[in-house]
Amino acid sequence: MPTHYPGNAQEVLALNTLIKLTRAAESVLARLQRQGTMANLTISQFGVLESLYHLGPMCPSDLSTKLLKSGGNITLVLDNLEKQGLVQRERDTRDRRMVIVSLTPAGHDLISQVFPTHVAAVVAEMSYLTPAEQQLLGDLCRKLGKAGT
Repeated sequence: MPTHYPGNAQEVLALNTLIKLTRAAESVLARLQRQGTMANLTISQFGVLESLYHLGPMCPSDLSTKLLKSGGNITLVLDNLEKQGLVQRERDTRDRRMVIVSLTPAGHDLISQVFPTHVAAVVAEMSYLTPAEQQLLGDLCRKLGKAGT
């Protein structure tokens, strides 16, 4: 659905492009969610587990930056993951102001089991684009994401 804003050509193009980008991303994520490749976790919860699995323990602010989520959102996500026994938070022994988040054995087992299936589903979703189109889309998204920083 295109914009209904009666702006000039540049405004309409920008709005329509953003709508298409957002709808495409939301559609792909919704299809992945329906396939169950994220073990009934929210996208943010899955992102936290995946980050900790591949990058190791880190502080909540690093997770927040990595996942482009607010500190308050990450706190809520961590609270819920902690209730499920998938992550743990511990004070840094060298700097008690710092909290380190890590996977529990149950969290590690869960993400290591579901991640290969998730990767296969992502590959299938991206297969609608040629490898060159995937590279171009990635490059354009990176360029847009880094603009103004």
